[in-house]
Amino acid sequence: MAERPQDAAVDTGHVYDGIHELDNRLPNWWLLTFWGSIVFAMVYWFLYQSAGILPSHASVFQEEKAAWEAKMLAASVTPEEITALVADPEAVARGAETFTTYCVACHGPDAGGKIGPNLTDKWWIHGGDPVSVYKTVSNGVIEKGMVAWRPTLGDAKVRDVVAYVITLREHPVEGKAPEGKDAEGNAAP
Repeated sequence: MAERPQDAAVDTGHVYDGIHELDNRLPNWWLLTFWGSIVFAMVYWFLYQSAGILPSHASVFQEEKAAWEAKMLAASVTPEEITALVADPEAVARGAETFTTYCVACHGPDAGGKIGPNLTDKWWIHGGDPVSVYKTVSNGVIEKGMVAWRPTLGDAKVRDVVAYVITLREHPVEGKAPEGKDAEGNAAP
């Protein structure tokens, strides 16, 4: 390989395997990026960590967490709300329609139970009070194969279905054997 005249000026004198080590000047774009990243890091540290002018990651996380908790609290339900829906025939009818569309495959057309438990008796696996039924329908029971219905149906339809399921207790049918506990905590026979 022919040597260029400018190579002699930057030759460090190190030779390995016939290859001369040169000490070329770094490109301007590389130097600008290098020094710019150092300046950016110092400004970033000052604004976010040291002076607290801009919100830190921890404070942003706390704000997002508080917003999420407020959203979850708004999506929660009280026994009084479910009781009011049970007394509303339109809500119960909407719940029955949704139940027929989504729940019949596992609980049967009369809610007497197939794969899922009997919903017409007084025995409940995950609690029979309105809030427990709401949580079961909303969040699902993965180990039992029940999906969380709130993401699919939305909160209003879940509340209607829960109101309908609560009314099913008034009309028990012969179905799947009792499972779980009753309202007093007694185990099913």
